[in-house]
Amino acid sequence: MTIPVIVHPNNRRPRIEEDLTGVLHVYVSAPPLEGKANTAVIEALAEHFKVKKHAITLVSGHTAKLKRFEITGR
Repeated sequence: MTIPVIVHPNNRRPRIEEDLTGVLHVYVSAPPLEGKANTAVIEALAEHFKVKKHAITLVSGHTAKLKRFEITGR
């Protein structure tokens, strides 16, 4: 399953919210440097979907706010 995600780095309150169009907004406290925010998003998505971290792959948007993640093992 591929899901679109909008990432909000440097946030005080990490959380995951879904907007009216079905896009997930993931708020993480990690900065967008050296892939730290991407790693934090993968950890948050793994906890949200109750899968292991290695089951989530960043497909596109490595340096953008809008990213696509592939989730396997569901």
